[in-house]
Amino acid sequence: MIDYATVTFQENATKTLVETVDQLRIQANKLLDEDTRGQKGQFMTPASAAYVLAGMFRNLDGELNILDAGAGVGSLSAALVQRALNDFKPTIINANAWELEDVLVESLNRSLALCHEASDESQVAWNSQVNNIDFIQSAVDILKARENGEATSTFNKAILNPPYLKIAAASKERKLLRSVGVETGNLYSCFVTLALMLLEDGGELVAITPRSFCNGPYFNDFRRVLLDGNNLSKLHIFESRTRAFKGDKVLQENVIFHIVKNETQGQVEITSSTCADDPVPLVRMAEFKEVVNPNNPNRFIHIITNNEQAEIATRIGSMPCSLEDLGIDASTGKVVDFRTKPNLRHDPAEDTVPLIYPMHFRDGMIVYPVESKKKPNAIALNTETLKQMIPNGTYVLTKRLTSKEETRRIVAGLYTADLSDASVVGFENKTNYFHANGQPLELDFAKGLWVYLNSNIVDQYFRQFNGHTQVNATDLRILRYPTREQLITIGQTVEQFNQELFDEVVDNL
Repeated sequence: MIDYATVTFQENATKTLVETVDQLRIQANKLLDEDTRGQKGQFMTPASAAYVLAGMFRNLDGELNILDAGAGVGSLSAALVQRALNDFKPTIINANAWELEDVLVESLNRSLALCHEASDESQVAWNSQVNNIDFIQSAVDILKARENGEATSTFNKAILNPPYLKIAAASKERKLLRSVGVETGNLYSCFVTLALMLLEDGGELVAITPRSFCNGPYFNDFRRVLLDGNNLSKLHIFESRTRAFKGDKVLQENVIFHIVKNETQGQVEITSSTCADDPVPLVRMAEFKEVVNPNNPNRFIHIITNNEQAEIATRIGSMPCSLEDLGIDASTGKVVDFRTKPNLRHDPAEDTVPLIYPMHFRDGMIVYPVESKKKPNAIALNTETLKQMIPNGTYVLTKRLTSKEETRRIVAGLYTADLSDASVVGFENKTNYFHANGQPLELDFAKGLWVYLNSNIVDQYFRQFNGHTQVNATDLRILRYPTREQLITIGQTVEQFNQELFDEVVDNL
């Protein structure tokens, strides 16, 4: 139980409304089931982050019709109300909150009551409604009612910290979203999409979400919803992966974004800070074409926080070749180990071929075999496994997943034919490999590609649009590369891994 006697509104305390509600958040956090919080994507917004979100709104004058979906205890609504009362001249505030978790609804009602008292103190009319129902179903119902010409609630401000959770293609949520013409695979993108659709023209939306939507094919439709006809006005990122939600086990990189619905796109204000309460965040104005490259059909969002990064984006983005231009491709390793357990072998034998895992990456090379108690080194070669193999030869591999402790996002290794006398080799699903239409790469060309991918400038460029620790084959396909001749020349100059040399060679391009 929450002791509400310790969380009370003080007269003339409008300026401390957010801090008061934050006490509710801290107490409510203890009531949530730690075993299911991650499964439900429940990460409530601390006061420091709530201030950042509320601070991104452009205009809080006049009538405010607020939408807060996945409201938790109401921290974001409280931050928005406090800023409106302190810095603007609202005439009426209508707060609409959605929260499914029963254990949070009581605290949410208490927070909105505190907002009511603060509004009364400022002589601003107040109305609120707590919807203890599924926001996705509710939003779709409202949208369909509007299509039928029915009168519905209207919203001009949306503030969200939606749940972070993947949803299956056959799920109720995906079907509901498809019914209004959108395809996306995560609860957070569902919530933001529907909130944006519910906003009136000129309405403002501010949300904090994982940064994963900035790239990858899974979020193509979500980026379309965000960017088509709207103004992506502001972006705020945190340099630390864990500092936006201090106290919670959140490993995603978070981004806060501000969008104005049906407004002409202008420059984008990009802010970066060490954490939500950083007193001196770095602010930079960027041209939209720098944030979303007009030549990229996938419309990846690059978050470039300083002039040095802008130069990196220009240099790598201007490289002349795609993988198609080079006559090669990147694919994900074909062997999914848990699906072929009977064929895995700890040590190589006469009836096996190498099976390469991320554990075989050592100082830029692929080392084989290695001693491991957890992973096998080989896979039996038979009629079942042969279709998962590729011809033995020279390949450049990258890790698909890097740990949060690793300093690099792209970790590339050079696999050479002399590691085994087998005719074929298996690459496990947690690796990507570069190949020439399924065949090995020419050695000097492969070495040049290996050097390029391991350079710091390419890694820094990649981080501008990739906000998580996963490197997919699709990500590698959208990178730009030097010419084949340049890569061969680079490959002829190196024999072993040398980070300083690699950086110098690529920098000279």
